[in-house]
Amino acid sequence: MSADACAAAMARGASTKPSLLQAAKGGLVFGVIETVTPLLGWALGLAASAYITAVDHWIAFGLLGLVGGKMAVEAGRQLTAHNLPDNTEVPPKQRGMLALILTAFATSIDAAAVGVTLAFVDVNIVSVALAIGLTTFVLATAGLMLGRLVGVKFGPVVEFIGGLGLVAIGTGILLEHTGILA
Repeated sequence: MSADACAAAMARGASTKPSLLQAAKGGLVFGVIETVTPLLGWALGLAASAYITAVDHWIAFGLLGLVGGKMAVEAGRQLTAHNLPDNTEVPPKQRGMLALILTAFATSIDAAAVGVTLAFVDVNIVSVALAIGLTTFVLATAGLMLGRLVGVKFGPVVEFIGGLGLVAIGTGILLEHTGILA
């Protein structure tokens, strides 16, 4: 769930060169938003669950497949677009809190989609949301600092792997609910 936030944080860290305190504050923004969005998705899923329980596994597969596939395709495009010489140094950019919040919301859409799918299984959504938020805080903070060190080259790799992971989770849900995977 946190791979896209980590990748975005790496890219931001590469361009803004944050201090450790700035990275922790940025990680906190990502973590809080990533905690709230699965709760919102879960509430939306519960509200609609009476109408869609017969096809919930297809919905989970579709949402996770679309979000994960989109992440993987975009990351693949970024990987092929990074053709800067190895010694190219990009000066740090100043980006404000609003840009950070918008980035965090943009990367949390998959968490909302997962929240919708979690409404159809028996889980403690608060525990799951807190785990997602804490993991995102740690990975986004690390991503900001790592981005400062290694630049934007590895962010798309992390996002690509995360996208494939979401597709795999959706496929597993579909296979389990259709009886193919018992």
